Amino acid sequence: MEQWWYNHKTGEVEEGPHSLAVDRDGPFETRAQAEHAPQIIAERARKWAEEESSD
Repeated sequence: MEQWWYNHKTGEVEEGPHSLAVDRDGPFETRAQAEHAPQIIAERARKWAEEESSD
């Protein structure tokens, strides 16, 4: 199964984990998801913050 990663240091998408773990986010199931990693991660963080503030 393919896995895609977003390298937040270079802004590039990688098929498989090629860069250092501290420089990448993932894995994602599709290239399209990895390309939108910054938006996906920001949305997840927003949801987690809302959940924590409602506790």
